[in-house]
Amino acid sequence: MVFKRLLGAMGAGGPSVDTVLDGGAVAPGGILSGQVHLQGGSADVEIEHIGLDLIARVEAEHEDGESEGAVVFERFTVGGGFRLAEEERYSVPFRVSLPWETPVSELYGQPLGIVLGVRTELAVAGARDKGDLDPLAVRPLPVQEAVLEALGQLGFGFKSADLEYGHIGGTGQQLPFYQEIELTPAPQYAHVVNEIELTFLATPAGMEIVLEADKRGGLFESGQDALTRFTVSHHDVGARDWNSEVDGWIRQLVEHRASYGSHATYGHADPYAAASAYGHHSAHGSGHEPGHEGHRSGPGVGTAVAAGAAGLAVGVVGGLVAAEVVDEVGDFFEGDDDEGGEED
Repeated sequence: MVFKRLLGAMGAGGPSVDTVLDGGAVAPGGILSGQVHLQGGSADVEIEHIGLDLIARVEAEHEDGESEGAVVFERFTVGGGFRLAEEERYSVPFRVSLPWETPVSELYGQPLGIVLGVRTELAVAGARDKGDLDPLAVRPLPVQEAVLEALGQLGFGFKSADLEYGHIGGTGQQLPFYQEIELTPAPQYAHVVNEIELTFLATPAGMEIVLEADKRGGLFESGQDALTRFTVSHHDVGARDWNSEVDGWIRQLVEHRASYGSHATYGHADPYAAASAYGHHSAHGSGHEPGHEGHRSGPGVGTAVAAGAAGLAVGVVGGLVAAEVVDEVGDFFEGDDDEGGEED
């Protein structure tokens, strides 16, 4: 999908920009490539800067409830410093690396309801315009896919996914938000857990996996949240029995008696606002620590997607089907003209 528009800040007859991403979803930490196509207007202009912004639609909790906003989580300069002649056509190829914590927007080709985009910025004679907007598809890393596959085989079901503005204390989180994947409990855990919340925090070496359980209350106790954290290496994809591993994580989580608060978020209604402090979880690590050397895994796992795992990716997020996800992407871009206090 490509969105093309005339650069309004440049006035009538200004240049236009059309950014085309190379096909297919990209994994976190992987290479996003494509071309920025420029079409000269009615006069020669100096192209000072061509930038790409990675944008996410993020939920923010505050005193008055929740709000949503567009957050720029990475910026790249891919060109600039040349003259674009009248009516000239010029293309600028680019290859940039996605941040390792980039959220996953699809699973087994099915959308999860996460809205990500790539916005092109063109600067001409001191004027800047957000010229072209394209949806960004991100597939899971092999380790992420292995964990999700195991959860599906164990009987857990996909419920929803969203992006929460804030920081999970006790982790190495780098982005100002985190992805939360909500799962319905497997039958063997349904009597003790209402739902499981899963967060992946990827690094070049491995992955922090944060699990939180909304536990059911017993006869003499109220329900409570339990949280625990595990680390794995990218090299572990083919070296572990993931069903046994993940089931062990879940057992440790549901047997964990300590009560924790919810994920800490920035205390601001405006998701662009800076925060001076983070809340914290008392997260307890377990499992193997990732190695010191970075390793980029291949595009998929060698195991077949079991029917149970496929149930995690039925393409429904609270009734949101694939066509409605596309509409949401369109709404996201159409409402992005207001920069909301974002810095240049």
